[in-house]
Amino acid sequence: MEKLPTKGSERGTAFTLADFLKAGRKTLSLKLVAGEQNLGREVKEAVVNRPGLALTGFFEHFASERLQLIGKSEMAYLRSIGPVARVERMRSLVEHGAYAFVFTSSQKPTAEEIDLAERLGAVIMCSSLSTKVFVHHCAFVLERLGAPKTSIYGTFVEVCGLGVLFEGDPGLGKSETALGLIKRGSALIADDLTCIRKDVGDNVLYGSASDSTAGFMEIRGIGIMHVPSIFGVTAVRGEKNLQLIITFRRLSEVRGEIDRIGQTRKVKKILEVEVPNIIIPVSEGRDLVNLVETAAMQQKLIMSGCDPVEVLSNRLKQRADEGLV
Repeated sequence: MEKLPTKGSERGTAFTLADFLKAGRKTLSLKLVAGEQNLGREVKEAVVNRPGLALTGFFEHFASERLQLIGKSEMAYLRSIGPVARVERMRSLVEHGAYAFVFTSSQKPTAEEIDLAERLGAVIMCSSLSTKVFVHHCAFVLERLGAPKTSIYGTFVEVCGLGVLFEGDPGLGKSETALGLIKRGSALIADDLTCIRKDVGDNVLYGSASDSTAGFMEIRGIGIMHVPSIFGVTAVRGEKNLQLIITFRRLSEVRGEIDRIGQTRKVKKILEVEVPNIIIPVSEGRDLVNLVETAAMQQKLIMSGCDPVEVLSNRLKQRADEGLV
């Protein structure tokens, strides 16, 4: 399986304040107020921090590398100490490492605070969301931005409710197989290039298409086609968890290697997550659409706890113990 070089890794993906602003402009109702020239700064910790104690002057264990959230409580305190002291407290936060502030609940910084941020290299954003709602949605935005990511050559399809990735050499029929499955009710997620991200909390992989190629397929002899325009919006999915990898290989290359019983379970590791892997030999006349669909149904059965190989093995052992043929 060929991986493409990306800025992501097993440890996570680096992202900047500009990435955060772009991702949260709609979801978090974010607007930039000050510090446009500093948006290239990398977010070191993908978490928000409420600097309550730091505003009072206590900086021990101050989480300066996080996004500083100024909610109603923080704003009430700043108003209570007067405009001069308020600017000095904000200055102190920046001098102790704070570099990005988000004012929630439609609150706005003063002109002096905006000028301070511009001069000291900090960024200020505002959101119309309440603090509670902002914190909830912001956690998801930051998790997605900082999640470990990679890109893989392969076609990703939802088959029988299962996220299945096809990989193999060019010309083995990955896209054609996906097309046949789509006509039978499956859904395309990504063709040719699949973007993978890791949910660190659940140790699960999710696949999607790149923004530029989502919904499109290339079929040799036909060219580029837009799947939802031909088969309807139900024929595509935005994202799906990766549960099975099917490797297409020429029959001449795998003679003697295939476990005909299926007793040996193969896996492939992506971003340190093991994914079940099945090798399907490709030769003239083989019905790949039917084979892939059956493989997906078989994998769902195994995931439910029913292993056909184990069931058959136990049955044969029982009959042998009973002296039956």
